Amino acid sequence: MRRIFTVRFGGHRMNQRLQLNPPQILVLGFLSTILIGSLLLYLPFTHEPGIELNYIEALFTATSAVTVTGLNVIDPGTTFNLFGELIIMLLIQVGGLGFMSFAITIFVLLGKKIGLKQRLLMQEGSNQIHMAGIVNLALHLLRITLLLELIGSIFLTYSWHERLGWAKAAYYGAFHAVSAFNNAGFSLFAIGLVEDVNHPIVNLVVATLIILGGLGFVVLLEVWNKKFHFRKLSLHSKVTLTVSLFLILLGTLLIFLLEFGNPNSLAQLPFGTKVMASFFQSVVTRTAGFNTLDIGSLRQATLFIMTLFMFIGAAPGSTGGGIKITTITILLSTAKSLLLGKQDVILFERRLPIDHIFRALTIIILALGIVIVMTLILDITEHGVPFLTILFEVVSAFGTVGLSMGLTPNLTTIGRFIIMLTMFIGKLGPLTIGYALAKRSGKEYFKYPEEKMMIG
Repeated sequence: MRRIFTVRFGGHRMNQRLQLNPPQILVLGFLSTILIGSLLLYLPFTHEPGIELNYIEALFTATSAVTVTGLNVIDPGTTFNLFGELIIMLLIQVGGLGFMSFAITIFVLLGKKIGLKQRLLMQEGSNQIHMAGIVNLALHLLRITLLLELIGSIFLTYSWHERLGWAKAAYYGAFHAVSAFNNAGFSLFAIGLVEDVNHPIVNLVVATLIILGGLGFVVLLEVWNKKFHFRKLSLHSKVTLTVSLFLILLGTLLIFLLEFGNPNSLAQLPFGTKVMASFFQSVVTRTAGFNTLDIGSLRQATLFIMTLFMFIGAAPGSTGGGIKITTITILLSTAKSLLLGKQDVILFERRLPIDHIFRALTIIILALGIVIVMTLILDITEHGVPFLTILFEVVSAFGTVGLSMGLTPNLTTIGRFIIMLTMFIGKLGPLTIGYALAKRSGKEYFKYPEEKMMIG
């Protein structure tokens, strides 16, 4: 991608060409959105009376909102006034839709022409394979988002009106619907949704919004257009739906079994609530940081399982993060094919191209490297904090999940910057960051001789 800047020196004109590829523009776009949001949240008129906020706290909040993570160093519900909370909600919406999708939608509504450059950027930002119909996808994306958020907010308003009153319940319903569908995990309640652990409507609505947002807009549109005929779906949609269902059920079972006798989590709850709480925590663990259980009171084994699920994350092109379920599916399918002595990787009677396997392996290696490095740095900067707590926080940031064992509010300044950087990388994806930083080599005109080596 090429942009031309004209600069004048002593009356002479010099054309300096700065070449920016789509990943670089996406990185700069998200960074600009975060900086603008942080400046707005830093302004005193966005805070509650008597509340003082330093810029690092405002920057952390904006980063968490744009990356739809939900980790916080302050309590948003008591720190920001209505205007500040609306800014956070807007940042969440922009982050969930993707700033290019959001911008293209605005351009279309204003009657502006969408050029090839904008289409390429949206294709890169939404992780789409083809560019055809990309503008229509942006419009459908906005319609689906607003419709599902409206439906969710209505149900949540009804659920909370007795506790909060109709006006406040309507506002809280809208905020949490936006946060849930965009897999952000931001809550205006100081203790999250712990008070609603027994409320079936709140659990079901929030979980449904998270699942739909985590599946991705392409999958939702295809399921609707194919009238729910599974066999007619594309390979991507089949894998996304089946693996998502498997992970939700597996997570529910593991959390239920591990926490069944824990007096600080499920032991004191009725059997039906135990199942519901396990299901809810399984759904939110992979991508959205809401909680109906006290995360810090869970068993170590449960926290480790949740860490693995957070690392996997949601589907490509969705509002969720992580390495994505298609990536882990390709990796496991490749291992299965190798063990069975097959040359091709087959999923649903379709052969995967070799570049998909290379891409999946690269993503996993980069993701593991980022998590390991960030965890080791925090282990140095955050003295006396248990290693699992640090690992949990880092993976939650990388997976843009937002679940916390209570470490985030107590982070050092360096620790806050590390978590902000991890959220930023997790939102854009390690491969996009790599493409933005690395200098791509040209076409290869020759090949080196092949030689085998011992493996394993």
